[in-house]
Parts: sequence; structure tokens; C-alpha cells
Amino acid sequence: MSIVTVVGNPRSGSRTLTVATKAAETLANRLGVEAGDVVDLSGLAPALFSPEPSPGVEVALELLLDASILVVASPTYKGTYTGLLKSFLDKLPSQALAGKVALPLLVLGDPKHSLAVEVHFRPLLVELGAAVPTPGLVVLESRIPDLDELLAAWADTVIPQLTRHTEVLT
Repeated sequence: MSIVTVVGNPRSGSRTLTVATKAAETLANRLGVEAGDVVDLSGLAPALFSPEPSPGVEVALELLLDASILVVASPTYKGTYTGLLKSFLDKLPSQALAGKVALPLLVLGDPKHSLAVEVHFRPLLVELGAAVPTPGLVVLESRIPDLDELLAAWADTVIPQLTRHTEVLT
């Protein structure tokens, strides 16, 4: 079982990156596996939008395809995930994430965008074939100081469902 984290924030060193990697580490610790690779799209943005093929983008896509579990994270921009994340995921062929479990995570500035993880983000991952067995994780920026507590409660909910789904998929 392998976990790969994908972060669609266009800024390097973002809070989204911090939250996503901590979420993956929390899951990994509970599952007794390695947290795995992190694909930080902020460093791939110029190559992602280039008309020329990019070895960096290809490696990042391969990491996704080789993973069992994906933690896919974005800040909310205009009430949904970033265009950077969407552009990256658009490089995958139809059903490319079949046989994988994806856990969507959004970092929000305003709680009025809380439904975006279910209404906009989940369907994107399902369209790509991923199983999304749990509600997406919403982390308000104001709650980041309480991240350990928030992620512990999230993991309590996610782990039983995640374990069942990964057993079925393997």
C-alpha cells in the first residue's frame, strides 16, 4: 500500500502543502506504511502549461498511477479547487485512477465554501475512476493551529473505510 500526496496550490511552501503532507503522514502512521511521495504542483506549473512534453510532469503522473491511496489537496479558489490542479489531472486518461482510493482535501478561508469538496472536488476524482469512500476533508485556515486534533478525528473516521476499500481494491 502506497500513499502519494498531490498539492494543487500554485504557491510553493503553502499552507495547503503543510496540511496535505500532515494528513498523509497521519494516515500513514495509522496504517503502518510510509507517507510516500509528494507532488507539489507549484514547481511544475510552467511545465504543465508548456506545449512541450515535460519529464517532470510525466514523473508526477506516474507517481499517481503507481499509488494505492491519493491525498489530493487544493486551496479553494472561487469556490472550488485550483485550475493548476485541474490542468494536471486533465493530463490523465479516462479512468486512470481506477483501482485507487482518493481522499480530497480543501483548505478554505471561509466556511461558506465547505461544500465545494463534495460538490466539485469529489466528482472530478470519481470521473477519473478513483474510489472516494469518505467525505472530503475541509480545513479552515483558522483551524490550522488545531491541525493535529483535526487530523486525528478525521483519521478515526477515514481509516476503517479506507482499510475496507483498499482490501477490496487489492
